[in-house]
Amino acid sequence: MPPSEPAPESERQTWAPLLAVCAGYFMVILDVTVINVAVPVIGQELSASLTGIQWITDGYTLVFAGFLLTGGALGDRLGNRQVFCSGVAVFTVSSAACALAPSAPFLVAARLVEGLGAALIVPGSLALLQQAYPAQAARSRAFGLWGSMAGIAASAGPLLGGLLVSTVGWRWVFLINLPVGVVCLMLTLRHVARSPRHTARALDWPAQCAVVAAVALLTAALNEAGRRGWSDPAVLAGVGLAVVAAAAFAVRERLARSPALPLSLLRSRAMGGGAVIGLLFNFGFYGMLFTASLEFQHERGLSALGTGLALFPAVAMTMFASVLSGRLARRTGDRPLVISGMLLAALGLAGWAAAGADPAYPLLVAPMMAAGFGTSFALTGGAATVMGAAPPAYAGAASALFNTTRQIGSATGVALGGSLLATATDYSTGLRTSMAIGALAYLTAAGIAWLCVPAKSERT
Repeated sequence: MPPSEPAPESERQTWAPLLAVCAGYFMVILDVTVINVAVPVIGQELSASLTGIQWITDGYTLVFAGFLLTGGALGDRLGNRQVFCSGVAVFTVSSAACALAPSAPFLVAARLVEGLGAALIVPGSLALLQQAYPAQAARSRAFGLWGSMAGIAASAGPLLGGLLVSTVGWRWVFLINLPVGVVCLMLTLRHVARSPRHTARALDWPAQCAVVAAVALLTAALNEAGRRGWSDPAVLAGVGLAVVAAAAFAVRERLARSPALPLSLLRSRAMGGGAVIGLLFNFGFYGMLFTASLEFQHERGLSALGTGLALFPAVAMTMFASVLSGRLARRTGDRPLVISGMLLAALGLAGWAAAGADPAYPLLVAPMMAAGFGTSFALTGGAATVMGAAPPAYAGAASALFNTTRQIGSATGVALGGSLLATATDYSTGLRTSMAIGALAYLTAAGIAWLCVPAKSERT
């Protein structure tokens, strides 16, 4: 089936494609965090074992992270709009199954399918925005708002989850996805043009299996590291096997006629550097959210709802920063935005680390605002850098690479934060050490951006 003609300029500049894509992306990221406050109630009502509770939380993340590159490759081959819509349908139906789950094993299975739907949604999201907004200024604004969805969903998850669990029950944690999924699907089918297909490209299943194994093993090992410690044999074995799988992927891609992700793209400074930047700022931001959530709940005695409100300063800044960075990108290019965003976020986490052993909450507001603003401010340029370095035929794979490294960064930040809190001499020391390491990650990302993110003159 030949690709359809590009949408007219008037259609491309409407906000409907952006609303459709952001709705799907918001659902995916929200389901990573909203479940955390609901799990104790779910486990009690469904008589779930400790292992079952862990799989309710982690099974979704493992499948989501592991199949991102497969979702990107399918999008490039079959059309990103078709795969995105399929992902939304799978995610919505599996969310309904989660809400109606009669037992813990049923809920775990539904969560695994939900993670698969998420892996089909996310790679196509950036590729569809790049297709819908070809003009650089409009694309930068779209990428900025897309990026803000992650911070808003991650930070609002505990707040929304706590509100739903305490009022209408845990099943509504999943039921809220149904109207969002239906609206997302309707907007996409009506307002997003069909994507070109590259059917001549093979899916390279050996490479896909290798990357699924590498990401799933690494994510599982990092999740366990937060509970067991970094020296646990199971954690070390998981990391070692992930390295072996990654090496097998690299060898396969070097030999394949039609690689899933050509190694020449990874050798590109913009592509490889942008992916590492994504890993580092997710490491810092999600590590901060995780340790701050524990600080507010365990040490300060706040409820899940109170914790969500306490984290609101970071959330409030993400939307404002994304809109501002999208507007500035046309004038300044991406490099100044990524560097300044990472430096501001580093200053925020360093300020928290220097605030003392038991700082008053007002002293933490500015550091949270700086971290939220800086991360969202830089995300626009990071996404634009990776997508701009990819040929159109590999737009889905490039988006998948960027989001896979971000997921690894999130898992690493959470795992390291949990380990530091568990092993430090006191809770405050572990918290401040985690914030200092996050600040160092942001500084490293700023240095990489200086070297790898193209200046404005290089894009024009």
